Amino acid sequence: MPQRGEGWGETVFGEGGVRWAPELPPGWVAAGAGAGEEHAAEVVGGGPPTYAAEPTAWPEADPDGLDGLVADTVLDGAQYGGLTLRTVSVRGDSARYRGQPRRDALLTARFGTGDDALLLVAMASGARAADDAHRAAQDAVRWIAGAVGRSRERLAQDMRAARRGSLKSGLHRLTDRCYGRLRARGEDLGLEEGAYTASLRCLLLPADPECPIRLFFGVGDGGLFRVRSGSWQDLDLAPDPTAAPFRFRATVAQPGDALVMCSAGLAEPLRGEPALAAHLAERWGGGRVPGLAAYLADAQTRVKGYADDRTAVTVWDA
Repeated sequence: MPQRGEGWGETVFGEGGVRWAPELPPGWVAAGAGAGEEHAAEVVGGGPPTYAAEPTAWPEADPDGLDGLVADTVLDGAQYGGLTLRTVSVRGDSARYRGQPRRDALLTARFGTGDDALLLVAMASGARAADDAHRAAQDAVRWIAGAVGRSRERLAQDMRAARRGSLKSGLHRLTDRCYGRLRARGEDLGLEEGAYTASLRCLLLPADPECPIRLFFGVGDGGLFRVRSGSWQDLDLAPDPTAAPFRFRATVAQPGDALVMCSAGLAEPLRGEPALAAHLAERWGGGRVPGLAAYLADAQTRVKGYADDRTAVTVWDA
């Protein structure tokens, strides 16, 4: 292969003609203009983090398994009446440096139409040491989403009628079936029992503006928080001993609330670094809803000693 500067002339690799416009159209800037204006990711708490703020290496790809590739960052958002969502999943600084895939998976889905619709945000984190961690996480969010979507009508009826017991038992069954499929998939792959698994966190919301119920359910580590009146509330209590390890929490939204569900990669620094909690309370509290790019920057606020994948969804109620 020719080296840079050797043999790349017109006779070998013709780039083609380039027409230079004498004046740039309105809104355009010359290449390189403003390059020095980009701001580095914000850092709070102690000293500088160990790793660089931006991605370094991509994971190695298998040409026969390209469906297993995952992007470094996924970002989404929506608005239904007075309810606004922002959600993000971003590869951790450590994985970015080492060229490892993002172990967190994120899925957003709307089932149904109009006020009868249900909104689902599902996130999962694969086991740290497992080679198939990212695949297990992807399977977990897809399978739980499919189960919820097929049960949409019953779930919507139970939410409108505030039948907490029916919702808890029904979502528990759906979650158990999802984990049963994960176990079966692990057996098909010839893995040890329990090796093909992931923690799972889901937020189920009605699109109906007259129904303020917000449902959380799942299994494993992570966080469920609420910013109300400028202060953080930790809603992720220990699982019910009679249903462990299944977790379930039903909350009633109030205007101005910001409900946050996240993977362990964000929950741990939120609980462990007061400066991060204060920063995000200021950014997300008081009904202030950031745009998608600003929300990504918020979720990437860096803290020394915390370099795992981060996945989060924030729901604002007007």
